Amino acid sequence: MLIIDSPSNNAYFNIASEEYLLYKYPKADIFLLYINAPSIIIGKFQNTLAEINLDYVQDQGIKVVRRMSGGGAVYHDLGNLNFSFHTLLGTNDFMDFSTFTQPVVSLLNQMDIPAKLEGRNDLLVEGKKFSGNAKLAKNGKMIQHGTLLIDSHMEVLGDALKVNPLKFIDKAVKSNRARVINLSEYLPENINTLSFKQLLIAEMMKNNPEATMYTLNDEDIAGIEQLVADKYATWEWNFGASPNYNFKKALKIPAGFIEVHLDVHKGHIEKAKIFGDFFASKPIEELENILIGEKHDIAHIAQLLEGQDITAYFGKVSVAEVLELFK
Repeated sequence: MLIIDSPSNNAYFNIASEEYLLYKYPKADIFLLYINAPSIIIGKFQNTLAEINLDYVQDQGIKVVRRMSGGGAVYHDLGNLNFSFHTLLGTNDFMDFSTFTQPVVSLLNQMDIPAKLEGRNDLLVEGKKFSGNAKLAKNGKMIQHGTLLIDSHMEVLGDALKVNPLKFIDKAVKSNRARVINLSEYLPENINTLSFKQLLIAEMMKNNPEATMYTLNDEDIAGIEQLVADKYATWEWNFGASPNYNFKKALKIPAGFIEVHLDVHKGHIEKAKIFGDFFASKPIEELENILIGEKHDIAHIAQLLEGQDITAYFGKVSVAEVLELFK
């Protein structure tokens, strides 16, 4: 087994490293640990825009990254430790989450913290969740990864994953928000995210005497960074890969009431309809047609609108006001 402690706090890098290691070491068992700066990690099959508070996420500079596995959206920050097991497919039951969460449970139990696996894939203490886990099978291997809330900013977690439920209809099922807790409420005061990581590494070394620490070399880092540039930092992967959805939003601004309806397929607008009591000197259908085929992405739509005489469609209105309708 290779035990790898990621040198990066960049969520793009760390999520990409899971895929890189999957192909670079197709036969090796791997235990990867990483800590991300503030970021939201989206399940592979989720509608990104329906899982996040986009305005808040953008204002706070929180990265949004889609992972390879299914499951729900999670918030990461420097108070959150993430672990990832890579093993040959078929070596363990794919639906068994207990094997690879046991080292965490054992370590906490040794500290007299009553952690246990409950339900399908969650670790709880006294009924409160501190870890969620997900799985995937790819390239002849199985990856199980999980997150450990050590001392995460819960208020940011709540705000970042809070979305207006009226904006999205006919979308993928949203994540269930379980009651969560930081392990810092149970851990000794001298144990933080970094020191807990070292304790977990020691636990893995104790249980796997053949394991060796592996440091990502220059070739590994270059390969991961290339994967970041090609995939994990792109709009196409993180937003465009979302399931189809219908979006609607209405605003009352000085120019009048405006309501936007969009049908979105693979992140691109297939249909657009704009309603309201505004006064227009040009047919609103012209603007609707301009939107067809374009990305449902605020920065991209802003570029489109900047090239139009918006007042001809809505009267006295600014591009910034109209942009609010697409968030």
